[in-house]
Amino acid sequence: MAVELSKETRATAVTSIERWFTAHMDMRIGNMQAAELLDFFLKELAPSAYNQGVADAQAQMLARVNELDIDCHESEFAYWNGGRRRGT
Repeated sequence: MAVELSKETRATAVTSIERWFTAHMDMRIGNMQAAELLDFFLKELAPSAYNQGVADAQAQMLARVNELDIDCHESEFAYWNGGRRRGT
C-alpha cells in the first residue's frame, strides 16, 4: 500500500524539507528538489515506517484480545461457593 499524503500535508512537508536544508545544511534547495526528495522518502522509507506502525497496532490489539478472558471472565458454578446456601 503506497503512502499517500493530502495536498496540504504534502505542501507543508515540502516547506519543512526546504527549511531543514536551510537550517542544517546551510544551503537552499528549491521547491521541486524538496518535492523530489519527499517522493523518494515516501517511496523508499515510508513503507518501513508504515509496516512497523501496523505491526505495533497489531501487537497492541492482540495483547488486548488476550486479556479479554481476564476482563470478562465469570466464575462458573459459583452458587455453592457464594454463601447462598439454603437448608444447610
